[in-house]
Amino acid sequence: MSKAARFDESVHMRRALQLAARGLGRVEPNPMVGCVLVRRGRVVGEGYHRRFGGPHAEVEAIRSAGEAACGATAYVTLEPCCHHGKTPPCTDALLAAGVERVVAAMADPFPRVSGRGLDILRKAGVQVEVGLCEDEAVALNGPYLKRQKLGLPWVILKWAQTIDGKIATRTGDSRWISGEQSRKLVHQLRGRVDAVIVGVGTAIADDPMLNCRHGRPRRVATRVVIDPHLRTPRNARLIRTARQIPTILVTSRGINARKIAPFERAGAEMLSVREVRGGLDLRAMLEEFARRGMTNVLVEGGGKTLGRFHDEGLADEAIVFVSRRLMGGELATSPLAGHGPGKMKDVHPPVWTRLSRVGEDDVYQLGLTDPRSFIR
Repeated sequence: MSKAARFDESVHMRRALQLAARGLGRVEPNPMVGCVLVRRGRVVGEGYHRRFGGPHAEVEAIRSAGEAACGATAYVTLEPCCHHGKTPPCTDALLAAGVERVVAAMADPFPRVSGRGLDILRKAGVQVEVGLCEDEAVALNGPYLKRQKLGLPWVILKWAQTIDGKIATRTGDSRWISGEQSRKLVHQLRGRVDAVIVGVGTAIADDPMLNCRHGRPRRVATRVVIDPHLRTPRNARLIRTARQIPTILVTSRGINARKIAPFERAGAEMLSVREVRGGLDLRAMLEEFARRGMTNVLVEGGGKTLGRFHDEGLADEAIVFVSRRLMGGELATSPLAGHGPGKMKDVHPPVWTRLSRVGEDDVYQLGLTDPRSFIR
């Protein structure tokens, strides 16, 4: 295939990737998938996976193309599924529509697919190619791939700080470091993840709600408090609203049943995990969340909680809202407590970085994990 033809094909795949991204926050724990159907150089159909349990991208694209799908090439961001789940196999739909060629960005590591979908298409006489725009497809579905490979959700650390790296004054005051537009963006972020996590210190000091109150959430995040000794106040807003919004208190094993009972009566769920050096076993907590289908979780702090996720290598991404103000003060709080590395050679650069301006703040998005490691 000529370089010019390959370039034309990448245009179609990148369009499919754009379509796939529209499913963010709506399709998890499924992957985001997009599909573009092209016949004789003309786009005849497009589709993407819109919501969990709904039609897959290939089916949506075939419906939009109608009879024009016959003889077309399907550019799809992930290997078509070949099993009966909540929907019929996409391989069946592609074959029934008469698609002659399938170009997939990457294979699907899900055990019930994992190359079988591509084999079914090949054996039926469909021309199959894999790997076009693979890096972009892997980056798009990093959270899905991590959960498949490691049995862990994608962990996003988030905090707001002054330009000199402080998240609260020496008295603990932090309202507000970031501007109003940044805070609205945080609410949108909460509205597309599966859980929002804080430590008990933040629950006590800030009495937060941790829900999405700006815009329409794509999913309702479970609110999680890491609270080894059950110090969350019974009258905290998180507890008073636990029957309306899912709430989990993560505690040490062996907490007295009488102490737990009022929280359970209020509607909060108790999750007990073992204690390890430094606190509760965060990895065990995350493994349980992944078993429940959680794909993306957001850690909002405070500094001790953020620092533990970072120290233990559990964080995949960081979103940092930086106010251009200087705070100063050696007793002012820093965002990442914990131990940190002893030498600069152990301070690794991010895999990727994005910088944007939101209102008066600079927003840094840092990739801490390379999603390609999950397909090796």
